[in-house]
Amino acid sequence: MGSRIAESELIINERGGVYHLDIRPEELADTVITVGDPDRVGLISQHFDSIEFKNAHREFVSHTGYIGKKRLTVLSSGIGPDNIDIVLNELDALVNIDFATREIKPQLKSLQILRIGTSGALQEDFPVDSFVAGTHGLGLDNVLNFYRHETNEQENELMNAFLSHTGLDNRLTPYISMAGPSLLKNFVEGYHQGITVTCPGFFGPQGRVLRLGLSYPTLIDQLTTFSYGSYRISNFEMETSAIYGLGKLLGHQCLSVNAIIANRISKTFTKNAPATMEKLITKTLEILSQI
Repeated sequence: MGSRIAESELIINERGGVYHLDIRPEELADTVITVGDPDRVGLISQHFDSIEFKNAHREFVSHTGYIGKKRLTVLSSGIGPDNIDIVLNELDALVNIDFATREIKPQLKSLQILRIGTSGALQEDFPVDSFVAGTHGLGLDNVLNFYRHETNEQENELMNAFLSHTGLDNRLTPYISMAGPSLLKNFVEGYHQGITVTCPGFFGPQGRVLRLGLSYPTLIDQLTTFSYGSYRISNFEMETSAIYGLGKLLGHQCLSVNAIIANRISKTFTKNAPATMEKLITKTLEILSQI
């Protein structure tokens, strides 16, 4: 017998669904697409050949169905790394904890988790309406620092070079995690690749000034000019690092692909974000359905 997980730690609702996501174990596919916007769930599931389950609780909307023989779940996470902490832990609980006994299963399952999102480019040669697959997630948020985690040699080298380049003080504790290699290798043709930075907010954390001054006014320029070997920072958004970090710790294969809707260097913004997102959805689903 394993250790029983208390009701206060893993909350299961009256219909047997995990608390925030309101998904039951049998309603979740082994391949999960996450999106920020609940309205984007339907934009993706409209490409499914059939839909088995639809659930909605707060900002967490999920549809599970099939493209051919490939079973997929598309799930909205809402915005930000704090929501990803909920999403990744509850997805893992659905497949790796027995809800009847509240014990961790002896045989653990690895999910494929792929984020489809929008992002701002930090390199001038990554134009609006192009696509980026993140080789790494570099977190300026603090989520992973609440968990015991270790980094490999390459991740350590990248982080040391990043800290040296930016001169960030101890008010921020960045972390870095690699994408899942078995997913990343399928997203090469038609996708730029680079390090995706995750910010814990949209305004100050991404260098935007409205009425408040910034603690790190040169940070965006430092992100753009950072490079280490062949690696450079391609884009930034608000979820990837937490997905990569928690996914790696939990044993899942994770990847974040983003449509570039703004370029912060050329100061350009897409003229048709819905059309760009539809192209990314179509291209990504075609790849996912074949792996």
